[in-house]
Amino acid sequence: MTTDLDWRDSVVGMIPALRAFAWSLSHNGSDADDLVQETLIKAWSHRDRYQPGSNLRAWMFTILRNTYYTQLTRRRREVRDETGAYASTLRSPATQDWTVTVRSLQLALAQLPPEHREALVLVGAAGLSYEEAAEICGCALGTLKSRVNRARARLLKIMEAADADELMDFEATRSA
Repeated sequence: MTTDLDWRDSVVGMIPALRAFAWSLSHNGSDADDLVQETLIKAWSHRDRYQPGSNLRAWMFTILRNTYYTQLTRRRREVRDETGAYASTLRSPATQDWTVTVRSLQLALAQLPPEHREALVLVGAAGLSYEEAAEICGCALGTLKSRVNRARARLLKIMEAADADELMDFEATRSA
């Protein structure tokens, strides 16, 4: 096989055997046709990987077999639900609590002085070392450590106050 035309003719001649093999795997005519089509597409698009002189029939059947098992693995993870009955039973846990907590943290961070907020974010959120953060902030190592310490203490007080306010609001609405 020296040309694409010869290669193509050889592959086209294998289609009936490929279809029979695909049917033996899938036991469904439509699925077998789809499998053969996918095999032909893969073979054609990767024909440069075929080594002339090797067994083209074995190469094609290997592509078909691997394609079948790949599709089978994917299907195992899928749920047939044409009517949406299964989807209607699925529930997702509420995320409002997490959203409220993140929003509270953002508001608390906004109340910190900018240099304290910057130091805390660099060390706490970005995971930089104190030395790296001090270099970025352009201050001494001791100064940066002090800013982080003060920022943490202030943040804790702000968050505790916010939690106490929420608890009082909850108690007030419950007793009303």
